[in-house]
Amino acid sequence: MAQKSCSFKRKHTPNQVPGPLYRDARSPVMQGFGTMGPRANGVRMSDRSWFFAADGKQQGPYPEAQFRDFLTGGAISADTLVWTEGLAGWLRAGEIPGLLDGGASPPTPSRSGDGSHIDPLSLDVGVWPLLGRSLMYVIGIILVVTAPWAGTNFYRWITKRLRVPGRPDLAFTGQVGDIWYVLLTLGLCSYVCVRLPDNYVVQFIFIPIDAFLSWIILRWLLGNLSSAGQRHPISFEGSAPGYLGWSLLLYLSFITIIGWAWVITAWMRWICRKISGTRREVTFDASGSAVLWRTLLFAIGCAFLIPAPWVLCWYATWFASQFGLVERGVGATA
Repeated sequence: MAQKSCSFKRKHTPNQVPGPLYRDARSPVMQGFGTMGPRANGVRMSDRSWFFAADGKQQGPYPEAQFRDFLTGGAISADTLVWTEGLAGWLRAGEIPGLLDGGASPPTPSRSGDGSHIDPLSLDVGVWPLLGRSLMYVIGIILVVTAPWAGTNFYRWITKRLRVPGRPDLAFTGQVGDIWYVLLTLGLCSYVCVRLPDNYVVQFIFIPIDAFLSWIILRWLLGNLSSAGQRHPISFEGSAPGYLGWSLLLYLSFITIIGWAWVITAWMRWICRKISGTRREVTFDASGSAVLWRTLLFAIGCAFLIPAPWVLCWYATWFASQFGLVERGVGATA
């Protein structure tokens, strides 16, 4: 990761503008950082916000826990320029005593069903922003003409708030014109289904169409992800017939009353196994029973309208946290 000490803008609050770059660990800028203990310069380490430079641009601020994830995931190396309150200037991470060895050790990771360590994802959204964006997305899709803009803007917004260990500033770089015809067709299908809710023939015909459109959108989403300004070579290798098969199985599983929860779990794991181009493997750790009772509670909460915003946020953040990253080969059976 190329570092340029003067090529990026330094955005700090008043009285926190770094001075010249110090490279001597004995200089005044390093006082209080000698051991990287629980307190440094009167500020708790867990309360610090960190900045770092990537591709000549400033990234941050990030809380201590997320900064540790970047260190663990390799997004920040010993040569990466970093800054936090108490430092008079930008320093390379390796020049701060204790930052890379022990003092900034990562939190204990989660464990998957087979005992392997995973780094879970998280979704940082508020109750009302999520509700507002979701309503804008649904309305925009149903209006058909606005579907390409509604879909693209929602994907950008939600991706920006997805926290992936070791992948700072995750972003969706897809454009409205990329697959506008797919989103337009999806909007048309949604509009027809809303207008003809009791026409089961039409609903059944749209099942494979919706599945095929969703498959294209998923490939588009994963193929346009970037982190810290760098595009990732991620792709979805699952076939359209395979995706369609899972979609049909989901619909058929409703005959069993509760079997759909286990189908969703298996489907998510199949999708994770088909994601390629990543150093770590994507996993889905939720059980069928966990999906079942949470989805039922989510549906009941939405039916009462008033608690809908809170249960929507609760369900979305939980579902996102069930995805995680594990070294390839370790989570193959997860």
